[in-house]
Amino acid sequence: MKIVMETPTKTKTKTESMATRVALHPFLVGMNHTELALLTDCAMATHFKPGQIIFREGEPANRFYLLETGKVMLESGEGFGKPVVVETIGAGDLLGWSWMFPPYVWHFTARAVEPTEAIFFYGTILREWERDPSLGYQLYKRMAPVMLRRLQAARKKMLALHHGTGSLEPVVLESPFMDQELDTDDGDNDLKDND
Repeated sequence: MKIVMETPTKTKTKTESMATRVALHPFLVGMNHTELALLTDCAMATHFKPGQIIFREGEPANRFYLLETGKVMLESGEGFGKPVVVETIGAGDLLGWSWMFPPYVWHFTARAVEPTEAIFFYGTILREWERDPSLGYQLYKRMAPVMLRRLQAARKKMLALHHGTGSLEPVVLESPFMDQELDTDDGDNDLKDND
């Protein structure tokens, strides 16, 4: 009887731990309990060593990650010689959105730069929006600013290269979710810097 009681307690603690990690990640702030529960059901903790490939350009995209610690480089052009580092992202950020859009293949290679802790989500399960369309909306709403911010950073880099004032050094972006608690209603908008 004692063993039976300990097993459910350990399982519950493990589930609560992941539920807490999911609920506290800056990317998911503001989601309701039902949406967070659906995400927790598709989540699992993962760790990457420096230099470890997380996903490779051209392979099927079926997952995404929320970075908790560490840094990840996004590279492209592996088949054309030395790959180009597009950007480096870190704690509080989203890694991977190709799982949401056909043809569901990675457009970059992601490689850990330093020891990295992340929450892994099964994207193929989450693509079944019919189960909860509000979850799909909440994910799109959070991913859109990330995509816009990264596209604007790439545009600035490309223009700087065109004008001879930039290099192909990786762009390091700060997570737009890490400073949400510090936002004030002063009319300042992070996206203004990218226009």
